Amino acid sequence: MTMPLDPVTYLQHDFGSFAALINAHAVNQPERVALRDEAQQLTWSETAALVNRIAAQLQAEGLQRGQAVSILGTTTVQYALVYLAAIVAGGCAAPLTTSATATQLAAMMADSGASHLFIDSAKRAELLASPVELPPLKHIMLDQTAQDAPSMQDWMAEAGVLAAVCEPAKTDPFNIIYSSGTTGTPKGIVHSHQMRWYQIAIGEAAGYDKPGQTALLSTPLYSNTTLAVFLVTMAYGGTAVLMPKFDCQRWLELAETLRVTHTMLVPIQYQRLMDFDRFDDYDLSSLVYKNCTSAPFSAELKAEVVRRMPGALVEIYSMTEGGVVCLLLAHLHPDKLHTVGVAWEGSEVITIDENLKRLPTGEMGELVGRSRTMMSGYKNQPEKTEEASWYDENGDRWQRMGDIGCVDADGFITLMGRSKDMIISGGFNIYPRDLEEVLLRQPGVVDAAVIGVASKQWGETPLGFVVLSPDTETPLDTLLGLANAELGKTQRLSALKQIDELPRSHIGKILKTELRALVGE
Repeated sequence: MTMPLDPVTYLQHDFGSFAALINAHAVNQPERVALRDEAQQLTWSETAALVNRIAAQLQAEGLQRGQAVSILGTTTVQYALVYLAAIVAGGCAAPLTTSATATQLAAMMADSGASHLFIDSAKRAELLASPVELPPLKHIMLDQTAQDAPSMQDWMAEAGVLAAVCEPAKTDPFNIIYSSGTTGTPKGIVHSHQMRWYQIAIGEAAGYDKPGQTALLSTPLYSNTTLAVFLVTMAYGGTAVLMPKFDCQRWLELAETLRVTHTMLVPIQYQRLMDFDRFDDYDLSSLVYKNCTSAPFSAELKAEVVRRMPGALVEIYSMTEGGVVCLLLAHLHPDKLHTVGVAWEGSEVITIDENLKRLPTGEMGELVGRSRTMMSGYKNQPEKTEEASWYDENGDRWQRMGDIGCVDADGFITLMGRSKDMIISGGFNIYPRDLEEVLLRQPGVVDAAVIGVASKQWGETPLGFVVLSPDTETPLDTLLGLANAELGKTQRLSALKQIDELPRSHIGKILKTELRALVGE
């Protein structure tokens, strides 16, 4: 008789099958809750059974090894089941960005090579109302039956059917994550099974193997930010609690009631929790490990989170493409909160100059890195993959991060901002992040962003946008003067504009393209 697979021991191998882990949890802990959202919860036994039924039907309808399965909709248990089923079937999950336009979504579907689209009724109504011609994918409804599209429940294989075993190769695609598409057509970032295995296998060090491990996720499942925690939770047999939309009070209620141990939040969510007037009323003592990524995380906010929220706080600096992977254990390094930490084991990071030449340690330049968790490349866009690559003297490929920063003598990395956002004024380089941090120190300023605008005199000049607290009485011109008094002569802001709210992506990144559009840049 075959012995039951022990997931923790299995995950210590150099490589393995994600599908084997899903099925093992159904045998080892059938009654433990695996997935939960606001509408329902499923045990591991129920989860594995449904995943197999979806996967089996995909196989029956001709899904090829490594072929994409597109998913579009709000984060729910059904969404998570399809994501897992795509992998179990031997295919590749291709979650699509709900904030993308119909034109962009049609391009993603075609680019992915999918034959099936799992979609909820709200997003399908939007697409069908658009004049954009969609690729001929078979539509399966995540939430309810439509006249010309079956519900997932009606479509999947009958109860008890298991998917045919498909052992993955290390280079097989695991998922395709599409970039946000704020400029042009989104690029499909391909992650291999080996890349995901490396990410998942370190979960034991973060306590994902402990009894009662429960992760609360409030960012979308189409984001790699969310997947970094969702996949490791599933691999170790934990419970993933899915929120379709972040809400401070509801997040706190769930964290307290469900005794949440792990979470991933972006900086703006941490800020909102810290500002929530009833935050201290909730018992968060079960928290063991909190992650943060995807956007600048101020030293002041990190310090407040460390002080007021239980458990470790670990900032992750990376990108969906991989390359540089840095971790800052904020609770252990109070003197390094202005940094994004050090290169994770197996990851290397250096800086290069504008001529793509390697710089000595400590010199500021563009960050490039390599790691075990680099993407395979952009799907169908080898030229874009090359543009994002840097090759060292040995011909080894590194990933260009697009960020300006420096590495100190201890290996900690300080970021100055995106290279594309750098302002060149009168021949001097100005890093918006420096100016934004000064603005955030001014009275009544609760959020700030800086962009470069055209200037006849200087070529470019910095323009600031600020969100003010409702009770502030400080005029904009006074705030401008206060900020400029702290800045160097070449850094000074030309003007300030007040805005009700900074435009942000689904994971909290400030959309500077939209700010430029506001001033016609």
